[in-house]
Amino acid sequence: MNNCIRGIDLKEGLLKGYYLHALWLRERVTDEINLDTNNLQRLYDPSLIDTDIFILDYKINNQLLYVRFSDKTKSNYNIYDLHKEIIGKDCIPKKIFWSASIDLKMLQFDSSFLNNDEKLLINVLEKFYEYGIVIINNIEAKEKEIIKFAERIGPIMETNYGRIFDVISKKKANNLAYTSLGLSVHTDNPYRKPVPGIQILHCIANEAKGGDTALVDGYSVCEYLRKNNKCYFDTLTSTEVLFKFIDKDIILENKGKIIELDSNGDFKQIRLNGRSDYVPLLDKDRLTKYYKARKFFFKLCNSSDFQIKFRLKKSTLIMFDNHRLLHGRTKFFPNTGLRHLQGCYLGHDAAEGKLRLLKSLSN
Repeated sequence: MNNCIRGIDLKEGLLKGYYLHALWLRERVTDEINLDTNNLQRLYDPSLIDTDIFILDYKINNQLLYVRFSDKTKSNYNIYDLHKEIIGKDCIPKKIFWSASIDLKMLQFDSSFLNNDEKLLINVLEKFYEYGIVIINNIEAKEKEIIKFAERIGPIMETNYGRIFDVISKKKANNLAYTSLGLSVHTDNPYRKPVPGIQILHCIANEAKGGDTALVDGYSVCEYLRKNNKCYFDTLTSTEVLFKFIDKDIILENKGKIIELDSNGDFKQIRLNGRSDYVPLLDKDRLTKYYKARKFFFKLCNSSDFQIKFRLKKSTLIMFDNHRLLHGRTKFFPNTGLRHLQGCYLGHDAAEGKLRLLKSLSN
């Protein structure tokens, strides 16, 4: 073959149509001299590789691509793995948007996966990433059981509320969540950096009158808004809002859009919390448009088309995507019985990392 090949352009197979740049391949060498086999991190600085490196020769045998480079490095590549990386294939499932007609039974699991049932844990995490919520039954109704569940997935994200927090009516509460007031649907902690990705709530007691749980698939509402009111959608995806939390120990501030999109235009995060948002003093037309758009978004989130309500039962735990789902509750009356939930937060990296690991070990 040509002894100065700058890249590989295969004419058949999985990699047909993709130009494999010589340096791109060189950065992915798999031998023990260049790659730590324990953590798959490079043992060299890729910026020191000659940008004019070329391929001396290559061959394909049994779905393996063998390459010899001009710097005397040799490596082989699994064609399936290269193709998976090129097309961006990931084991994290695609999101399935839902409305108030969803059947929550398909999102319910028993707590048996806590006993090292890895296959069931994969199912739990896959459903979580598809629908943004899972419901776990038969978690013993006592304090700190939530820790066992959370750490089965990953490390707990500690905040100024503590490692875990008690959602119970308190005097002089530093957050309205710790009162008996009704809470309109919202996302938690938009004032925090980073905003917690996953919230877990475990019901220890729910004997009080009222206190029903409300949930909304915020991404489903956003998609409806994009299709049916592009003006309001564009306003909420372009207007940056300040979110604030203040108590005697800390002042937290963060800025972000109510609807945040990624570089592909897909939904990345919702920040909706009427108790802590402060839009800047924009010109009157932009500000009027923003307030109308936010009001309409709140109206959709509270409509019977999108919002579901149910009573969280004792020994039940819910885990939901705080970047996607909105949650709230109806007012409850502490003098009629005890309502006590414990909660905590996880990062998305913990849950995604656990799912990727379990899937790789199951293959």
